[in-house]
Amino acid sequence: MIDTASPRQRAFVLLPVPPKADFDADARLEEAAGLAEALDLHVLRAETTPLRAIDPGSYFGSGKLADFAAEMNADEISVCVVDTALSPVQQRNLEKAWKVKVIDRTGLILEIFGRRARTREGRLQVELARLAYERSRLVRTWTHLERQRGGGGFLAGPGETQIETDRRLLADKMAKLRKELDQVRRTRALHRKNRRDAPYPMVALVGYTNAGKSTLFNTITGAGVFAKDMPFATLDTTVRGFETPSGVKALMSDTVGFITDLPTELVAAFRATLEEVREADILVHVLDASAPDLTMRRREVEEILESLEAGSEHGQPVVEAFNKFDLIPDDADPDFPLPDREKFARVMTSAVTGEGVERLLATIDKALAQTASTLVVRAGTGDAEAVAWLHRNGAVLDERSDTKTGETTLVVRLSPEDAGRFPSQFPGVHAHLRD
Repeated sequence: MIDTASPRQRAFVLLPVPPKADFDADARLEEAAGLAEALDLHVLRAETTPLRAIDPGSYFGSGKLADFAAEMNADEISVCVVDTALSPVQQRNLEKAWKVKVIDRTGLILEIFGRRARTREGRLQVELARLAYERSRLVRTWTHLERQRGGGGFLAGPGETQIETDRRLLADKMAKLRKELDQVRRTRALHRKNRRDAPYPMVALVGYTNAGKSTLFNTITGAGVFAKDMPFATLDTTVRGFETPSGVKALMSDTVGFITDLPTELVAAFRATLEEVREADILVHVLDASAPDLTMRRREVEEILESLEAGSEHGQPVVEAFNKFDLIPDDADPDFPLPDREKFARVMTSAVTGEGVERLLATIDKALAQTASTLVVRAGTGDAEAVAWLHRNGAVLDERSDTKTGETTLVVRLSPEDAGRFPSQFPGVHAHLRD
């Protein structure tokens, strides 16, 4: 049989480490290699390299440029992933020096997002972010025409003309994409409004990429969304229903994972998607308990949540689920970052084995109870419609009937909005908030 599949490109992953780097270099290099593998690149080499200074023209000094060029030539490398943000000039000069395709961290993440987006909104968002990234790099394509001049020397040559033409075409494309996205976002806003009008609270799973959010989401809701041990397996928000141990019906959303140095183009493009996070009643921050740079990842997620005006500082209860607990050796003594007990609850889970999932649901139940109102209702024989409304819109914690009077007493957990709505909708039914 003839193999017609294209061979995987041979890649070199390079992590520059500046003098005052505030990250775990080994963990960051492993993450960068994982991102490259997610693009189906064959990573032959992955190295860190310390930097004393950053060269504005080529990022690396001449000595390192020559050393890396020799290594890439010897290994027949065709793609080099430089795990940092490169300027267009630096990227162009590195490609000239090494004679390979150079991708920086922003381009790498954008490429992964472009391959993984499935919904129309996701594809539009990624395309808009990609065009914004490419607009700053147009000069790379037309440098061979830069010095050509026409007429008496005062008219722009064909290089500059072509750049301006491309910029105008990109601007037109981006304007069209923004209009399409506005329409999609209006539709999403209507869906969110319908969910807010429904009686079900929203629980949003958030966390660093590849923390196991989708696997946990499938375990709790039975949704069957795509879940794999790779970065950014989920890009499109999915919402499914589930039930807490006390019988509260709720909705859970599985959101895109965060990452260190997430490109600003993507943060802006996905802001509408991430509004699901801001409007959730409860946030479940899923952390990879086996990650060596757990503290950094936790801090990164909290910073992104803060930029979205979400999280504990903005009145949202947060439950921390330390997932993948089954991957930690029994004799290990993990140094987990301690949460602020007033703002966080902590649960150890394994979405794969199911360990701790019931405790997580019980913790979510407790957090929802703290944000809800409990109503005590006495309904007569003619109040069947009110009783049915309570069953539809809340969690009935207790229900007892008096056989002599025919009166039914219900203890119901409702959202604050529904607790205020019930007396006005059924003014003849006696109801009061339980202390």
